[in-house]
Amino acid sequence: MAQHPYAYWYVNTVVIGLITAAASVFIGALAAYAFSRLRFTGRRIGLLSIIVVQMFPQVLSIVAIYLLLTKLGEIYPFLGINSRIALIMVYLGGAMGVNTYLMYGFFNTIPKEIDEAAQIDGAGHARTFFTIILPLVSPILAVIGLLSFISTVSEYAVASTVLVSPEKQTLAVGMYAFVSDRFSQNWGVFSSGAVLAAIPVVVVFLFLQKYIVSGLTVGAVK
Repeated sequence: MAQHPYAYWYVNTVVIGLITAAASVFIGALAAYAFSRLRFTGRRIGLLSIIVVQMFPQVLSIVAIYLLLTKLGEIYPFLGINSRIALIMVYLGGAMGVNTYLMYGFFNTIPKEIDEAAQIDGAGHARTFFTIILPLVSPILAVIGLLSFISTVSEYAVASTVLVSPEKQTLAVGMYAFVSDRFSQNWGVFSSGAVLAAIPVVVVFLFLQKYIVSGLTVGAVK
C-alpha cells in the first residue's frame, strides 16, 4: 500500500478533475462571452489564434512545460514540478482554446436582443452575463464541464511529467505502475482500479445529465 497509494491517487484525480472542470467552464465562458458580445481590436486575430493553436496536440509542449515549471518552481515552489496546482494550471491552459471556441458558437445562438433589453433596464455586462446569459447556455457549460473532467481523469502524459511523488499522482499515472514492469503485470488489480476510476465520471455525468437533456429538448423545440 505504501508503494501504490491508490486512495491518494483517487482523491487527487477527483479533486484535480473537479477544479479543472469548474475553472475551465468559468474562464471559457468569460472568454466566449467577450468574443461573442464585445467588439474590440484584435478580436478576429484572437479567434483565429485559438483555432491555429488547437491544431497542435498538447503532448508537443511537454518539454516546454517541464522547463517552464522547473524554472517557475525555483521562485514559486507551489507552481513548480510535483505540484498539483501547477498541473491544474497546465490543464487550464491546454483546454482553454477549444472550450472557448465551442462556447463561442453556442453564445452566438443567443439573440443579442436579450442583452440589449437587459442593458435598457440598467444591467451591465457582468449582470447580464451572470443572471441572463449563463442560465441560457447551461447545456454547453455542462458538456464542457463533463468533457474537461473526463479528459483530466484519463490524461497521462502531462500528469506523469509534472507529478513525481507517488502520493501526489493521479490514477492514470499511478495505475500504470501495475502493468509497466514486465515482471509484475498485475492486470487483475489494474482492471479493478480502472472500474473504480469510472465511478466519478458516472457520478458527474448523472449530475449534469438534466442540463444536457434540457439543451437537446430546447434544440428539438426550435
